[in-house]
Amino acid sequence: HIAHIPIHVNCILTHDDNPRLVIAPQSPYLEIGTNFTATCMIINSTEVTADDLYWELNKTIVPKEQYTKINTSALNVTVHVTGEKPGWLYCLCKKASPYFPLNKGKLIHGIILTKGYRPGKPENVSCMAVQKERFISKAFRCEWDAVGRQTTDVPTSYILYVDVTKTMLYNVSTGENHAQVEFVDSFPDHMMLEIWVEAHNKLGKTQSEHLSRDAGSFVKTNPPSDVKVISEKSFTTSLLINWTHPIASEYVRLSYQIRYCHNGSQSWTYVPLDDTAKDIQSFRLQSLQPYTVYVVQVCCKNNKEGHGYWSNWSTNATKRTPEDRPSKPDLWRIIAEGDGINQRQVQVICKHPALLSNERISRFNIKVQDLKDQLKNGSLEPESIPVNRSHSGSFTVLKQIHLADQESVKVFVTAVNSVGISAEESLAVSEKALELPAVSDLKVRPRGGRLQLDWKPPNSTRVSEYVVEWVSGDNIDWAEGKNEKPGAPPIKGKFQSPTVWPPLEAPAVRLKGKPGHNEAELVWNEIPQRSLRGFITNYTIFYSSGADAHQITVPAKTTSYTLKSLERNTKYDTCIKASTINGSTISSNHSFTTLVYAPGEMEGIVVGVSLGFLFLFVVTMLLCVYKKDAIKENIWPRIPNPLESTIGNWSPDYPLKVETPKDNGLCGVSVLDVDICDGKCMFEEDKASLALKKDKYLSEEHSSGIGGSSCMSSPRQSVSDSDEGGDMADTTASTVQYSSVVASNGYKGQTPNSQPQQAVFSRSESTQPLLDSEENPDTLLQECGRQSQRVSRGPCSSHAEGNGDIIEQQEVLEPLDFCPLEEDCEQVTPADSSYRPQLGGYRPQ
Repeated sequence: HIAHIPIHVNCILTHDDNPRLVIAPQSPYLEIGTNFTATCMIINSTEVTADDLYWELNKTIVPKEQYTKINTSALNVTVHVTGEKPGWLYCLCKKASPYFPLNKGKLIHGIILTKGYRPGKPENVSCMAVQKERFISKAFRCEWDAVGRQTTDVPTSYILYVDVTKTMLYNVSTGENHAQVEFVDSFPDHMMLEIWVEAHNKLGKTQSEHLSRDAGSFVKTNPPSDVKVISEKSFTTSLLINWTHPIASEYVRLSYQIRYCHNGSQSWTYVPLDDTAKDIQSFRLQSLQPYTVYVVQVCCKNNKEGHGYWSNWSTNATKRTPEDRPSKPDLWRIIAEGDGINQRQVQVICKHPALLSNERISRFNIKVQDLKDQLKNGSLEPESIPVNRSHSGSFTVLKQIHLADQESVKVFVTAVNSVGISAEESLAVSEKALELPAVSDLKVRPRGGRLQLDWKPPNSTRVSEYVVEWVSGDNIDWAEGKNEKPGAPPIKGKFQSPTVWPPLEAPAVRLKGKPGHNEAELVWNEIPQRSLRGFITNYTIFYSSGADAHQITVPAKTTSYTLKSLERNTKYDTCIKASTINGSTISSNHSFTTLVYAPGEMEGIVVGVSLGFLFLFVVTMLLCVYKKDAIKENIWPRIPNPLESTIGNWSPDYPLKVETPKDNGLCGVSVLDVDICDGKCMFEEDKASLALKKDKYLSEEHSSGIGGSSCMSSPRQSVSDSDEGGDMADTTASTVQYSSVVASNGYKGQTPNSQPQQAVFSRSESTQPLLDSEENPDTLLQECGRQSQRVSRGPCSSHAEGNGDIIEQQEVLEPLDFCPLEEDCEQVTPADSSYRPQLGGYRPQ
């Protein structure tokens, strides 16, 4: 064992010889708001000096202005303590040391700064011992007000000390602001107690003020028991109260307090303490109202002045005072304009018997005296007015009097019950011209649960008293006050203000008119006076559609509001909340649905669409009018009507039907007898032309020129417009070909050329189906050689022959055909050329 000791010591010395930094003090508790100074010392190193050190607080380098160099191996820093969270303060070295392997050879040392507040001095220390059964409990409970702030890292604790007559000290620790001490055996009655509280934490401690009192001053007894109220018939305005002490006077001597009020009222009247500050067990209440139910309560405390706690109030003790003769009626009048000119209607009213001291009033006797005509009065007989006990108002109308503005009366009223008749009360109603002026500058303000009124008196020396009238809902009330000092400031009448509660009801919200597509106007009525129970401060409107809810607050005088920016065709639920300073009431829901279209919007759409269709229709009709020819040509092309063609009925066996010329047609047409197969009957100039074409037409397989088929039903080419008859190949078998012949002389009176003209043949193509003559070519061939057609010639022919130069040009509208069998067969021009197809048919030359 001895051999191991040097080895162990050498290890420690070797460890202590290592260079290091040390901060003092270690892990301090700091008070927030103060300055803290720490010192960093260099241990076992000559290489590192204080100039190589620097400080860092919460990862922030501390400025050098806060450093203080003590010597070459020690450096101070001073920082201001802020914030409640703990922080780290580090001392670091700039140089690296080969003897310190950690932190890259740089020396470092740090401490944690724990922050808090010094404890505050406890205040308002109070203690109490309550009665338990017939004695005072041993439990002694105290509480106090904690002063100052605390942090979780530096909490404040408390110790309650109770010293009993300097002989026995009780104490208990707690972290709260209250504690309880249990006395040994029993409560120290009639002994002096000294009480104080000590507050302490890591930063210090402090004590409260010491409280030295008799133990009885900390006692709270039970309320008096067996409280009884006695009514004596001979004392109609008083009640006798008896009770029992809650605890024996050997422990605590008590004084008492009594209060009473009318049944159903919360306005308590307190008996002066000087009358009850004795150890008594009964008391008589005086100056009460006859035949009135009163509620009485009693409490007690230690009778030592300035100390002790009042007990709770006893349970209610209720009793009615005996019946007595009624007191004088409390009269007033309501004046309104009469039905006639210069007339007044006066209502004489009296406070309702239910509100009077004597509730058993059976009737009122009333007399009305004319102040101007004393002769009318004589011996006035009183009028009896029975009491209507079912009436629930605050006043009773005794009589209605119709007076002229110049009349004045005086009313006398007495109240009657089973005991007797009250003293007489009078009320004068002067003529209108002599009425006193009203007061000015009336002001009302709340004061101690009541309403205080201030006003300026009128400039009249006749004023002897004032009457203040106020209205609450449907009820009218009034109070009188004397003006004892003329010219002095007016009296200040104090009246109990009604308790302010939430309104009994909220106004029913409804919709004004119909809702729009994005807005709706809500209206509501004011809350009746009887349901207000205070002044309305504002209304809040709630409206929602599904989960989308909104609310709007409006002033108290508002009775309508327009909701805007609503959605189209959406159902909304709305209600209204009426608020006073003490609460609010919400009405029932009202629902409405916004319109799909705004008023006039649907009509605008219909009118717009109608105008659009009308405009389109007008434009279409105008286009049809201005472009009717083009439309007709494109939609309904004009196709020759085969029923009006003469070639369909022509054959060698049947002569052509000669149509009667029209008024505007050719006049004087001669009829020539021409054999279709005899070339000698033709005009001389036509014969030469036909002779040239004869071989060509026959070489084209004897085409008939209609439908592109010949007598042999083979395709052929059409004849050109030139005299040479240039050919055009027609490979379409369905093409119908037509020909026209133009006469050699002038057309319709035109002067013909002096040179002889030859007939011009023209063909056009059509998709017109074949006629009967082409459907039966064999019949046509057989009849062609032996049939002839005679053509009439009118009187104009002789004129043409006579003049030799004027011959009307005629258009051939029928298809031309040639006889394929006879060499001298010639084409004959039909006499009627007025039919002129325009599309796919004929073309005038």
